[in-house]
Amino acid sequence: MAEECCSVQLIDGDGGFNVGGVESFMKTVKLAECGLSYAVVSIMGPQSSGKSTLLNHLFKTNFREMDAFRGRSQTTKGIWMARGVNIEPLTIVMDLEGSDGRERGEDDTAFEKQSALFALAVSDIVLINMWCHDIGREQAANKPLLKTVFQVMMRLFSPRKTTLLFVIRDKTRTPLENLEPILREDIQKIWDGVPKPEAHKETPLSEFFNVEVTALSSYEEKEEQFLEQVGNLRQRFNQSIAPGGLAGDRRGVVPASGFSFSAQQIWKVIKENKDLDLPAHKVMVATVRCEEIANEKLASVTGNEEWIELDEAVQHDVVPGFGKRLTAILEKCFSDYDAEAFFFDEGVRTSKREQLESKLLQLVNPAYQAMLGHLRTKTLDAFKDAFEKALARGDGFAAASRECTEAFLAKFDKGCEDATIKQANWDPSKIRDKLKRDIEAEILSVRTAKLSELTEKYEKQLDKALKEPVEALFETAGDDTWPAIRKLLNKETKVAVSGLESDLAGFELDQAMVDELLSKLEKYARSVVENKAREESSRILIRMKDRFSTLFSRDADSMPRVWTGKEDIKSITKTARSASMKLLSTLAAIRLDEEKDEIENTLALALVETSKTGAIKERGMDSLDPLASSSWEKIGSEKTLLTPVQCKNVWRQFKSETEFTVTQAISAQEAHKRNNNWLPPPWAIGAMLVLGFNEIMMLLRNPLWLAFIFVAYLVGKAMWVQLDITGDFRHGFLPGILSLSTKFVPTVMSILKKLAEEGQRPNTPDQQQRGPGMDSKSFTNGVHNTSSSSSSTSSNVTSSDGAPDISSPLKQ
Repeated sequence: MAEECCSVQLIDGDGGFNVGGVESFMKTVKLAECGLSYAVVSIMGPQSSGKSTLLNHLFKTNFREMDAFRGRSQTTKGIWMARGVNIEPLTIVMDLEGSDGRERGEDDTAFEKQSALFALAVSDIVLINMWCHDIGREQAANKPLLKTVFQVMMRLFSPRKTTLLFVIRDKTRTPLENLEPILREDIQKIWDGVPKPEAHKETPLSEFFNVEVTALSSYEEKEEQFLEQVGNLRQRFNQSIAPGGLAGDRRGVVPASGFSFSAQQIWKVIKENKDLDLPAHKVMVATVRCEEIANEKLASVTGNEEWIELDEAVQHDVVPGFGKRLTAILEKCFSDYDAEAFFFDEGVRTSKREQLESKLLQLVNPAYQAMLGHLRTKTLDAFKDAFEKALARGDGFAAASRECTEAFLAKFDKGCEDATIKQANWDPSKIRDKLKRDIEAEILSVRTAKLSELTEKYEKQLDKALKEPVEALFETAGDDTWPAIRKLLNKETKVAVSGLESDLAGFELDQAMVDELLSKLEKYARSVVENKAREESSRILIRMKDRFSTLFSRDADSMPRVWTGKEDIKSITKTARSASMKLLSTLAAIRLDEEKDEIENTLALALVETSKTGAIKERGMDSLDPLASSSWEKIGSEKTLLTPVQCKNVWRQFKSETEFTVTQAISAQEAHKRNNNWLPPPWAIGAMLVLGFNEIMMLLRNPLWLAFIFVAYLVGKAMWVQLDITGDFRHGFLPGILSLSTKFVPTVMSILKKLAEEGQRPNTPDQQQRGPGMDSKSFTNGVHNTSSSSSSTSSNVTSSDGAPDISSPLKQ
């Protein structure tokens, strides 16, 4: 249910307290039922400053407002009181008569003092309404009134914390952050200057007041913005007495039922006190007038076309003659102020001039800072270009950085002199220090990049010089592998370190940093070898199988071995495995330090010697396996590439994977022996000679049998070659018989056809001249030729899907 506003005149214009009206008001709003849960808010300020308008919008009250079309005059007389609508807790709002009203005159200010003191005494929150352009004015800002009120309040009442909320009306473009410190400083000065009783000599202002400041836009010119800001301010009055709320600590607050009596007694005490006084009229007038003159001069500078043009130009780039031009503008402003304010009170005049100077310098300071900012940026950019060119010419890094730094800092100092404003004692040292830090950061960045490039250059050099040679040395691993690697590492490291040390001379680094860079390069070189060793150790099984295959399958001349039966496979296998074990022992650990180890002997004893039965017996059944360990003796874990257990597993896998190659070689050797051993055993040959002696003698006595046998041998030989009997029976007995059965008849026909063609060929004159004596020889040659031709023919006999394909050389 919406609440309705209820208002009453608490104190009339003559100072009379409306007891009956207050009692009626309390009954209407049921104030007595609130206990301590209520708040009192009052407002004071100059006449016609919009106090009633602000309260009506802020608390939805119905105080009488001034009609602007009828002129500016007193609207509120005395003190009026109303209830805030829809505000929790219940809030009593008091509208005080404005100060400085012409209706009461300059001399009749007692009521103004009394009403202000009363408001401070009974209120939790006091709104002080003031114009934005009046900040700093003694009377307009109520400073003399506050000074008197502070002093009298301490004398009359026990300390009670009240919130002073300064409401700045018709806020201009000046930020609130710049206005608030001035107000707080003025309030603190008033408090410090007020004579205090002995009990409150050391009591701080915060013991009596919480000072808050807010600002509102113009109600007439920016009504929507004003209403929005008032709406936001209204939210602060909800639950104002809660902990952390807008109200103070409310010490000494009377219960709501005694509010009327308490207010009546307070007003009575205030009315009886006649010692209150205001500052002299002369000082007040001087304050107002000097403030007006200062504001006029500030506005003249703000609207000055030369200043506007200068301010706009300096936002984009460096402006030559900036300091001289701005100094002339400010000098004219101050001289005009001095001429117009010459006859006013000297203290006020000087104070307002200082305020004007502060505001003007605050106005031009952003432009000055922008000028220095552009100057710093341009100087830094020019330094970067000059420094880069100096390094490109080949100048030493340290010398180039020194020369460029000195030159461009001097250039910046000259630019700062040109930007200096005579009226301001601004020190550009902070900007200069920032520029110097930026230059040092740029030098450090370039130096880091250059050092990184140098380091990378020599690291690549080491990569190229070490990786491939080390890999090649590991491929031919032997007793001298690690000594050769150490020699190569020392040589290449020395070359790289020497080159880097020479290149670092131009940087003029301290020795500790040089030593660190050289040490890093040496460590990198060592890491290249170590990483390569780890890479090779990860491929150890492949390397061992390649070495075994090379030594086992090729002879001393690197020619492929033909297993004819004369080779000692056992010896060859042992040699190849020993070489593979040598590779395993080489890649078991990193040996860049000249330290002795027993890895090779341990591997030989555990992997080779254990294959001999005699060695096992000598060691005994209860001896420990030397490879049953996760580390080598005298070898640290960081240098271990393959642990003993890993070596044992690799060797086991190596043997299992090379066993097939050895078995294959043995099978090939046995097959070769079988294929090339066609003679019968010696005892069979002896038996044939003894048992066939008579047949042999018969052949010797009858040469025709020998000729027949010889011819049969030639024909048989030709058939053997043509049919490729050895090749066919290599696949088995049954496949060989089937293959020969398909090729036998075509081969015989081919041989007979060849002999017929040779017999039909006509004799040449040379053959006739040779005579009968050469016929035997010709026949023999003819047989040989036939044999050769048969061999050639057999090479052209192919089989496709089991069917013979015969191709004669003559047809071809």
